[in-house]
Amino acid sequence: MSVMVGSVTESLAPQTLNDSTINETTRDAERVRVASTLSVLVGLFQLIGATGISYGMGLKHIFGVDVVGNISAGLVPPVAPNTQLFSKLVGSAFTIAVVGFAIAISLGKIFALRHGYRVDSNQELVALGLSNLIGGIFQCFPVSCSMSRSLVQESTGGNSQVAGAISSLFILLIIVKLGELFRDLPKAVLAAIIIVNLKGMLRQLSDVCSFWKANQADLLIWLVTFAATILLNLDLGLMVSVVFSLLLVVVRTQMPHYSILGQVPDTDIYRDVAEYSEAKEVPGVKVFRSSATVYFANADFYSDALKQRCGVDVDFLISQKKKLLKKREQLKLKQLQKEKKLQKQAASSKGASVSINVNTSLEDMRSNNVEDCKVMQVSPGDKMEDATANGQEDSKAPDGSTLKALGLPQPDFHSLILDLGALSFVDTVCLKSLKNIFHDFRDIEVEVYMAACHSPVVSQLEAGHFFDASITKKHLFASVHDAVTFALQHPRPVPDSPVSVTRL
Repeated sequence: MSVMVGSVTESLAPQTLNDSTINETTRDAERVRVASTLSVLVGLFQLIGATGISYGMGLKHIFGVDVVGNISAGLVPPVAPNTQLFSKLVGSAFTIAVVGFAIAISLGKIFALRHGYRVDSNQELVALGLSNLIGGIFQCFPVSCSMSRSLVQESTGGNSQVAGAISSLFILLIIVKLGELFRDLPKAVLAAIIIVNLKGMLRQLSDVCSFWKANQADLLIWLVTFAATILLNLDLGLMVSVVFSLLLVVVRTQMPHYSILGQVPDTDIYRDVAEYSEAKEVPGVKVFRSSATVYFANADFYSDALKQRCGVDVDFLISQKKKLLKKREQLKLKQLQKEKKLQKQAASSKGASVSINVNTSLEDMRSNNVEDCKVMQVSPGDKMEDATANGQEDSKAPDGSTLKALGLPQPDFHSLILDLGALSFVDTVCLKSLKNIFHDFRDIEVEVYMAACHSPVVSQLEAGHFFDASITKKHLFASVHDAVTFALQHPRPVPDSPVSVTRL
C-alpha cells in the first residue's frame, strides 16, 4: 500500500509542479498588466492635473513656461496633391518612408517575438503606403507607428485590432473636439510622460552585454548604428548602418571556416578531422570543404586555403617541374646542335681527303670507291637498327615528365574532392578559380572531383561552359562518399605526356 501511494505521489509531482509554474506565470502577467494599467491611469491623471494647474496658476504668462499652445480642432478638407512640389520633396519623402518603415518593422518584430506570431514585411509596406496615400489627401503627417502609444497599448493588454480601432477613435475624438483643452499643458510634463513610456526601449542599452557574449559582429553593427544616428541624423544613421551591415557581410564571407574532412568509421559521414577525433582521413584522398559560398570576393582565399590545408606546396612543385622540363628541352636542343656540328665536320674532312689524294693511281681510286660504296650500303642499315633500338629503349623507359622521374616530391594523395555543398551560386571568378584548381592539381598528378553540388549550381556551371573535354560530368558526384568510393576505385594513372601548366 505504501509503495502504491509513493508511486502515485511521484507521478503527480511533475503535474503539480507544472500547475504551480503556470499559476505563478499567470500571476506575474496579471501583476504586469495591473502595473501597466496603473501607470496609464497615473499618466492620465498627471496630464489632466498638470493642465489644470498650468491653466489655474497661469504658468505661461507668469513664469514663462512653455506649453503645447493652440491645437487646431477638426479635420482638414481633402485637397489634391500639388504636383509642383514633387521634385522638391522626393528626397525627403524617400528618407521619411525608409525611416518610418524601419521603425514599424522593428516594433512589429519585437511584439511578434513576445506574442508568438509572424510579421509580413510586404503586407506592412502595402499598409503604410495606402495609409500615407490616403492621409496625404487630408494633409496629414507621414503615417508610421508610434513607439510610445504602441508600448503603452501593448503593456495594458491591447493586442488585437479592436484595441487599435478604439485607440484610433479616441485619437479622432481628441483631434475633433478634446485637443483644444490641452493647450495649457506644459511641454515638460508631456516630455516626461513620453520618456516614461519609452523606458522599455531605453532598456535596450543593456543588450550590449548580451551581444558581446553572443555575437560581437552584431554588437559592432549596433554600436555603429547608435553612434551614426546620434551624431548624424536618423535617416543618415540608418543609411550608414545598412551600408555597414552589407560591408560586414562581405568581410565575413571572406573569412569562412575551411576544413579537411575525414570519414567516421563504418559510416558514410564525413566531418572535420580537427574537430572530431573519430573522423579519419581516407588514405590517398583529400576532402576539402568551405563553410561559405565561393565568389569574386573570396575565390583567391579559397584557392590559397585549399593548397595550404592539403599540405603540398602546389605552386612550388609546378614551377620546379616547368624549370626542369625547360632545362631538359634545352639539353636536347644542345645535343641536336652538337650532332649536326659533328656531321658537318665529318663531311668537311671527307672532302679534304679527296682533294689530297688526287694524284693517286686509278686502281687505288677504284678500290676506294668500292669500299666507300660498301660503307654507304652498310651505314643506313646500321642507322636504322640504332634508331629502332633507341625507340624500343625509349618505349620501355618510364615517362620523363612525372614528378618521380624529375626527382620532385610526390603528394601523399592521388585524389582531391571538393565538397561544394555550401555553394548557393557561382560567378565567372568562381568558375575560373575552379578550373585553375583542376589544372594545378593535375600538374602534380592529383585528380580533382566535385561533390554535393546543388541543382541550381550545376545549371550555372553548365551555363558558364565549365565542363569540357578535360573536365566532364564524370568528375561530379551527388555526395562526398560517392566521390571517395570512385576515387579509391580509380586512382589517377601516370600521364603519358607533359601536362600543360597554363593558367586561365
